[in-house]
Amino acid sequence: MTSVGDTTIDITPESAGWRYAGLKTATFGGSYQFFTAEDEALVLPLAGSCTVRCGSDEFLLHGRENVFAGPSDFAYIPRRGMVRLTAVDGPCRVAIPTARAEADLPFRYGAREAVPVEQRGAGSAARTLNNFCAPESFETDRLLAVEVITPGGNWSSWPPHKHDEDVEGGERAKEEIYYYEGGPGYQRVYSSSAGDIDVLREIGAGDVVLIPYGYHGPSMAMPGYDLYYLNVLAGRDRGAERSMAFSDDPRHAWIRQTWSA
Repeated sequence: MTSVGDTTIDITPESAGWRYAGLKTATFGGSYQFFTAEDEALVLPLAGSCTVRCGSDEFLLHGRENVFAGPSDFAYIPRRGMVRLTAVDGPCRVAIPTARAEADLPFRYGAREAVPVEQRGAGSAARTLNNFCAPESFETDRLLAVEVITPGGNWSSWPPHKHDEDVEGGERAKEEIYYYEGGPGYQRVYSSSAGDIDVLREIGAGDVVLIPYGYHGPSMAMPGYDLYYLNVLAGRDRGAERSMAFSDDPRHAWIRQTWSA
């Protein structure tokens, strides 16, 4: 994927050392252009609004003041799409999740009113998910993306889980990117049978953690500081077979069963 403008983050499958998932972020007061090449992509306003033009079609994306102000409109960009974003009523900051794709799907608009909002967990593990590009809510070839808002003092990605192997009828292998706003907070990633990894990192606005494999969690929001993260996922499964199925760390899986009470 190539671009013209103020790109802040530029992760490709090649720079990450894996096969599918990528992410750009960009801030612009005028316009920003990019070409998707062999990737499919989403345009997701993080702050502000913009128009998005691909070919002869254009959509207005009604954004938001910031990522804690609820879901945003978004747009899907197919492979080999030349895209021009233009800020509306002030500067705009966008995330552009990507996945290496094989299918050619149409340029499409996703309305914020249609984004499924989920309350997950309970007590100090309660968090809010905007499932704007989950398998059941929006069609892509490989790309999956959700937003998670964790209140200050709470933990999310809890209990720790993984999706680094394909299990018949269950877990599906995924590459995953965590992109953060708000904070500060902490992110934990640790080893599974797929490989050794040991991360305990303080994270804040604009930080990224790449998760090629391993158990990830918790994502910890410091008291007084709400934490946002955008999850970008992609793997071999495509189309109607896309899945976000995972396996909990067996030591902590019991916690999930306590939430109903």
